[in-house]
Amino acid sequence: MNDNLRNAMVAARITTTDVAAALAVDPKTVSRWLKGRMPYPRHRWAVADLLHVHETDLWPQLTQQHHSLADGVQAIYPHRWAVPHTVWQTLFQGAAEEIDILTYSGLFLLEDRRILDALIDRARAGIKVRVLLGDPNSPQVAVRGTDEGIGADVMAARIKNALALYRPLLGIPNVELRIHRTVLYNSIYRADTELLVNIHAYATPAADAPVMHLHHADEQAASTVYLDSFERIWTTATPGDPGVNDDRQF
Repeated sequence: MNDNLRNAMVAARITTTDVAAALAVDPKTVSRWLKGRMPYPRHRWAVADLLHVHETDLWPQLTQQHHSLADGVQAIYPHRWAVPHTVWQTLFQGAAEEIDILTYSGLFLLEDRRILDALIDRARAGIKVRVLLGDPNSPQVAVRGTDEGIGADVMAARIKNALALYRPLLGIPNVELRIHRTVLYNSIYRADTELLVNIHAYATPAADAPVMHLHHADEQAASTVYLDSFERIWTTATPGDPGVNDDRQF
């Protein structure tokens, strides 16, 4: 029996039928999970999201699987869309010192109000927040949009939309936003010693590319490469959002 799953469903006041309907599976399948059968990863992530917990809270045996990866590598998700929402929330809500975001638009984060609220809450608590977005007028952004098959104009529009959605953060002390003009090999989402690195692949939308969950334990860890990359881009980036709206002051 999976008492963890059963107790989480009771706490959330969600029935077997509710879970089945939300995941588009047969209620008998959910019953098998309650009896101890391990769901496929996509179903585990969906159930965890539905119950607002991490999958290891429901299936503790997965913790050992995560630990069996290379040092500092907590998990590898096949696609960004496969990363449970609870992982993103836990990442930012757990920040005690600093949050760093490096991407071209990262619009998916801002479209989830819970994540934006978590960023605002952490910033108001005095956490240092640094955000790096792509310059919508840069050739690097145009090329990325063309490579993904959505077009340069659409990619630039996404960044402009993201800049508008970040406005609630920008008036809070310790929050700084900069614009970069680099070829982005990875998007980086960092909270203290935890990083989610979205690996980019040619002609592949970022949402479809893999994500690594890394823990920064020491300077020999794989995470150091990405932290150094962030700092290099940060030092060459410019404040604000040039060319998006001249009457904005950040």
